[in-house]
Amino acid sequence: MKPPYEINSKILELITSISEKIGEVNASFLVKSSPDLRKQNQIKTIHSSLQIEGNTLSEQQITAILENKRVIGPSKDIKEVQNAIKVYASIEDYSFDSIKSFLKAHKTLMDGLIDHPGTFRKEGVGIVKGSKVEHLAPPAANVQYLMKNLFDYLKNDNEIPLIKSCVFHYEMEFIHPFTDGNGRMGRLWQTIILMSKYPVFQYLPFETLISKSQEDYYKVLSICDKTGKSTVFIEFMLSVVNDALTELIGNSISVNMTAEDRLQHFHSLNMDSFTRKDYMQVFRHLSSASASRDLKTGIEKGLFSKSGDKNLTTYYLKKE
Repeated sequence: MKPPYEINSKILELITSISEKIGEVNASFLVKSSPDLRKQNQIKTIHSSLQIEGNTLSEQQITAILENKRVIGPSKDIKEVQNAIKVYASIEDYSFDSIKSFLKAHKTLMDGLIDHPGTFRKEGVGIVKGSKVEHLAPPAANVQYLMKNLFDYLKNDNEIPLIKSCVFHYEMEFIHPFTDGNGRMGRLWQTIILMSKYPVFQYLPFETLISKSQEDYYKVLSICDKTGKSTVFIEFMLSVVNDALTELIGNSISVNMTAEDRLQHFHSLNMDSFTRKDYMQVFRHLSSASASRDLKTGIEKGLFSKSGDKNLTTYYLKKE
């Protein structure tokens, strides 16, 4: 069975916006970010996801743990961070449509924190807020079947990955397949689903934006529980992804590239002829003086030739 949801005009508008931004990220070479940036985003992701679950450690403390330095804090919080670091360090090794891979990630993420990590729950669970039961999960006897059905949806449905990732996230939270760790697994697996199609999501800590709108996150989950479909959650999560991409482009990772990096990338775009303005369209945070220096270096290295002068200069690609 396909999980219930509707594709409305707001969702289509967000998909268009996200697709355009992913195209801009790829064209600007942003995905080829530095190891330092990848490390920073990994720290932000771990901090945000665990903060939502009540972890008290700061980004500085998580950085220290990542660097094998001694940290003073609750042992449970430290263990959660150590486990998350292991998972995110090997995030490319997980298969988005494999239950076995999914359970392996949970085992690493929750090792030493709960009994029997990496196995589906054998008992009933509910989410209680105050004195009110916010969500009563399906019976434990149904979990295996429901999760198989959800992974079949990932494998066989023709829906685009942006929507699939949101649907999976919501449905997994609804099923609540584990005794603990469901929230962090839902957010982790959405990232892994998106990465299967768009590598940029490895560098995009959109969980930071979820943590900033945590109340809305839980409110939307509750609305979907009541309506019996994940439409509103898809809208919410696509908005988060869209905002995260906007932030990424605004901060433009290309400013961290060397002139040689920029020239190699631009040469690979195979533009037969172009102007300095075209060059600056790809590297948006570059000043006109820096762009001119890059192009002069490109000519000296034999990558380009040119005709004309000053603002009327046209550059030509030299092909090997």
